[in-house]
Amino acid sequence: MTLREALSCAQKALTAQNIEDAPLESELLLRYALNISRVQLYLDLNSELTAEQEAAYRQLVKRRLNHEPTVYITGQCEFYGLDFYVDSRVLIPRSGTELLVEEALKVARRRLTEKESHYLIAEVGVGSGIIAITLARHLPHAKIYATDISTAALEVAAINCRRHKVDNRVALLAGDLLTALPEPVDLIVANLPYITEDEMKGLSPEIQLFEPRMALAGGKDGLDEIRRLCRQAKDRLYPRGNLLLEIGLGQSHAMSSFLGGLYPAAVLQVVPDWNDIDRVISLTLPPSRLRFNRSTNRVSRSVSRK
Repeated sequence: MTLREALSCAQKALTAQNIEDAPLESELLLRYALNISRVQLYLDLNSELTAEQEAAYRQLVKRRLNHEPTVYITGQCEFYGLDFYVDSRVLIPRSGTELLVEEALKVARRRLTEKESHYLIAEVGVGSGIIAITLARHLPHAKIYATDISTAALEVAAINCRRHKVDNRVALLAGDLLTALPEPVDLIVANLPYITEDEMKGLSPEIQLFEPRMALAGGKDGLDEIRRLCRQAKDRLYPRGNLLLEIGLGQSHAMSSFLGGLYPAAVLQVVPDWNDIDRVISLTLPPSRLRFNRSTNRVSRSVSRK
């Protein structure tokens, strides 16, 4: 069987199973089976597969026909121009989360231009580490704490931190939301579970059978974990600190009302994605008359002198 024939057979099988992007997925699996580039694949379309290669490719296609996501089969995923290792211990990165990263970079760069000497970021629910690592790669002067309740997810994040050589600036912490954070920070960023109970029932087999439920299910209205984080953040953000949250379709009004009640003096902004869906909520705390000493994490009142 030639590479061209193998691709054709795989495409037909995947299409019959109603798997989207069957041509692309069959190509990715064949390139993975042969460990070749896309250019090499199309240069060698008329080459014959060995019996071992054909058997390996058939096994990969069979896994995909059983709804295992191609990303988990290959262990490879691109996010914000970087390559990451992923497996079923963590959620598959979505391109929509790049908006959250872009907003975080805007906030951090604005503060760093104000000569912040010690800028601290916390990512909550780190998963594979895509957000924390991307921020570390683009913000060389920032220190990042990355927390997750799942020790299995932290193992994957550690692999990616080493791959991208940021393990000296991204501290991985096991704990529930912000409980493991050793000090207040300037920016908290989180892509927590926000799928509602009703939405969970309609998810594809790829998601329901393979992706970690705890990284998806957000309770009845999808906001249980996000609300808990917002409450914890009150004691974990410095004055003028920022909180950035990714949310789901139709959740911006409820979250804006909740945050407005919790932080009445804060500035709120809702950022839509490329499909004009409200996707990120940004909260900025006001300056405070309380003065934080970053070396001791103690608070003192500023006193005006006449």
